[in-house]
Amino acid sequence: MGNYPKEYDLTRHNIGFMTIDQIANKLGSMCIDNFADKYGAEFKTENKFKADIATANINNEKVILVKPLTFMNLSGEAIQKINAFYKIEPQNILIVYDDLSIELGKFRFRANGTDGGHNGIKSIINMLGTKDFPRLKVGIGPQPQFVKSESFVLQKFPNDQIDLLNKVVLKSVEAIDDYLQKGIVEVQNKYNGLNLNEL
Repeated sequence: MGNYPKEYDLTRHNIGFMTIDQIANKLGSMCIDNFADKYGAEFKTENKFKADIATANINNEKVILVKPLTFMNLSGEAIQKINAFYKIEPQNILIVYDDLSIELGKFRFRANGTDGGHNGIKSIINMLGTKDFPRLKVGIGPQPQFVKSESFVLQKFPNDQIDLLNKVVLKSVEAIDDYLQKGIVEVQNKYNGLNLNEL
């Protein structure tokens, strides 16, 4: 999940888009991996789904990469349309998004759960009618004490965090690759305790 237009590039709220863009090799100077070459994904705008979509064949399975064109808080509109058209079971949807309560450099896979105060997840739960879909929460914290969350998530990452951000995006891509091959339990065990700040 993330926000359009371009003015939101490299903001904390867009770390989900950054990860998916890395998979599709669209991050420009931040592209330091050949994941996209491996899977051959290319985004195209699909207005009927309110999303940019890329498809890839991974381990002989069709995988659809989705970036909703709505703002973050309405992400569920695109997910519901794609879910209905392709008849995808919710447990086969992986949502990648930012989490304020997790430090930058840390990750958390969950098989299901509440929205946790994240309006994008709330929208998806409301539109799908279930909270039973897996997600990868990518840390963007900590949030400064006297900065409102709405302001903090829309700030661009500062220069002194760009190296760590690169590592986070690439590790997120690796984690998604593992998830697609091994499932939720194995990636929870592997990544939920990982801290890139300590590597």
